[in-house]
Amino acid sequence: MPVRVGEPRGFTLIEVMITVAIIGILAAIALPSMMRYQGKARQSEAKITLGGIFIRQNIFWADRGRYGGLEEIGFALSGGTNRYTYRTGAAGPAGGPNANVTAPGTALDTINALLGTVEPEGATPSMNSVSGFTATAAANIDSDAVLDQWRVNDARVGMQIPDSNDAS
Repeated sequence: MPVRVGEPRGFTLIEVMITVAIIGILAAIALPSMMRYQGKARQSEAKITLGGIFIRQNIFWADRGRYGGLEEIGFALSGGTNRYTYRTGAAGPAGGPNANVTAPGTALDTINALLGTVEPEGATPSMNSVSGFTATAAANIDSDAVLDQWRVNDARVGMQIPDSNDAS
């Protein structure tokens, strides 16, 4: 149908309201999935870093015949987007509990403020000894009450399933 000169053009109020409603429904469906994927991407930071700690611990053990603390094995966080606090046992031949705690790289990680150097309840403690080590990563990656916690030990156990999952 041809448009006549002087006739108003545009969308009716009903058409605009239907379009806004459709966009709202699509956003309500997509937003939870996007948040879940974003949480899983943040979890990969912990897995990759714990994998690096595992490799450094094994190299240190091959050189010295024991496991060491984060500083002793030469571990340092890289990048400015660290969300997790990493812990491992004390350095030295005797080892021990929780002597090495990294400082988080951003204000997003409140674990040190909430817990100090104490392991969260139910988590595997971070320990080193001559014959083994456990390193942990913990963060509150989406600002709720659940902490995301990961661990790895000398047998590389614990990196596939979190101790507690904050991204699900």
